[in-house]
Amino acid sequence: MRTVTARVGAALVMAAAGVAATHAISSADPTAPGQVTYTLSTAGPAEFTVTYLTAQPPSKDAFNADSYSFMKRETITVTPDAPWTFSTTFADPQWAFLQVSSTTRGGQAAPNAHCEINVDGQVAIAQDAPYSPQCLLSKW
Repeated sequence: MRTVTARVGAALVMAAAGVAATHAISSADPTAPGQVTYTLSTAGPAEFTVTYLTAQPPSKDAFNADSYSFMKRETITVTPDAPWTFSTTFADPQWAFLQVSSTTRGGQAAPNAHCEINVDGQVAIAQDAPYSPQCLLSKW
């Protein structure tokens, strides 16, 4: 009986910790200005094309009219000990956008990429994918 009680207690503690962590991320004011940091890391060395928002557009129409005024696209090499990062500030961090495309060629192992967007030091979104993860916040 004691073993069952201990397991149930441990499960409740883990569930509460999960709810607390989720709440901390989701309770952030989505319209408050914030420091946005994009990160791309990998399990193995690989080359990627990254497309990311560097400046906040005033509207979706402005972005659609001239997207390259607000974003950058570049080819980078990432290794397990040297992730790629870029930081900027947005009046509304929900505009944050990071799209990753692996340039891995046949015969190479999947780089197992991980993208992340942090807002004011808190993880807002993260995604893992063998080749090409995407991290987008709510404006997209």
